[in-house]
Amino acid sequence: MSMKLSVRQAGDVALVDLSGRITLGEAAGELRENLKELLAQGHGNIVLNLADVSYIDSSGLGELVGGFASVSSRGGRLKLLHLKGRALELMQITKLYSVFETFTDEAEAVRSFPSPAASA
Repeated sequence: MSMKLSVRQAGDVALVDLSGRITLGEAAGELRENLKELLAQGHGNIVLNLADVSYIDSSGLGELVGGFASVSSRGGRLKLLHLKGRALELMQITKLYSVFETFTDEAEAVRSFPSPAASA
């Protein structure tokens, strides 16, 4: 099963729902391109929902880190939602768990971004 993604909005936050496997090849590239597109459209607040991700390999992990760096370098923030299983294990082993803000509740993840009025 390859990776699928869809984007939805919650206020000024782009929620990217991922499902399937984030692995070397097309899936990792699709995630990278999607993040570039969101940034180009002016979305700086991004949450990756990993609830339906069944597997992630080191390349997929690299894409998450690269995405974090790309978003951060443009003044945005990338956060993770529903990190579990292999993805959670990889984050803990590599100590990247301390780099990403992670959430188990979508509403809490959305509220964690500064409101547009507060940042203006």
